[in-house]
Amino acid sequence: MVKYKRSYFRKRNDIVNKELITEDLQGIRLFFDEPLSTYTYTKTGGPADVLVFPENQDQVKQVVDYCLANDYPWLVLGNASNLIVKDGGIEGFVIILTDMKQVALKDNQITVDAGASLIETTKLALEASLTGFEFACGIPGSIGGAVYMNAGAYGGEIKDVFTSCQVIWEDGTIEKLTLDDMNFRYRHSLLQEKKGVILSATFTLKKGKYDQIFAKMDELTFLRESKQPLDLPSCGSVFKRPEGYYTGALIQAADLQGYTIGGAQVSTKHAGFIVNIGDATATDYMELIAHIQTVIFERNQVQLEPEVRIIGRD
Repeated sequence: MVKYKRSYFRKRNDIVNKELITEDLQGIRLFFDEPLSTYTYTKTGGPADVLVFPENQDQVKQVVDYCLANDYPWLVLGNASNLIVKDGGIEGFVIILTDMKQVALKDNQITVDAGASLIETTKLALEASLTGFEFACGIPGSIGGAVYMNAGAYGGEIKDVFTSCQVIWEDGTIEKLTLDDMNFRYRHSLLQEKKGVILSATFTLKKGKYDQIFAKMDELTFLRESKQPLDLPSCGSVFKRPEGYYTGALIQAADLQGYTIGGAQVSTKHAGFIVNIGDATATDYMELIAHIQTVIFERNQVQLEPEVRIIGRD
């Protein structure tokens, strides 16, 4: 592990030594006290003490090693899509991977950096006439986030096309994980059990016909656009689907569609979404999630489990 001179990080009334951190991490794009509402899909969230945009795996490792050497907390947000950052923001270093989006195509395999768009990756598969990724053509997340949560839609999941990924663990070591290692299940992977960051992933697809792949993606895109509130900020699907039920139907039956707290509203287009109708805070989102959970449990004895990650300080 690389050793750096210790810089002084904010804890309560202390301040970040911005000059020293900037010098130590020269060449890496970073910001101080940056509002995360600028980057999250909900357009909510407090500031990151230090927000970092690495361009490649070497820079990710450099930042992680720096945090380890200086005992700084660190967290990766991917592209900040399926999460809620609390209004108090996040202490320490926050790493957003959207500048990491290299893609390599070889035969029927695609290897993609973790910050690459999942939607753009499915378009690349289409261009190469590779089938298997159509289910993900409208999921607005990053490759890293999709693997982390085993994202899925319309009968497909990441595990169906996943081959391997490169991960950096909390101690700074890098490891290759295969499908057998990942403990995939519904909206779950090994990375939710152990602190690690996906750096890149490889997917294996099958040769197909361009016209058929395009038609399937066009159909799924139409379904998504016709049913989901894509015109407003949201964190995507809020709750996991409880066994034997459909979340949206439960919320509709409870007359919660359109229910609003502050600027957060249960979407009138799709009850499984909470949208920001104007100046919502993370607290509005969290209070609305809690209210939905309470009502549904009282009516149906069903405990709704959030699919969205809620992180940060109060």
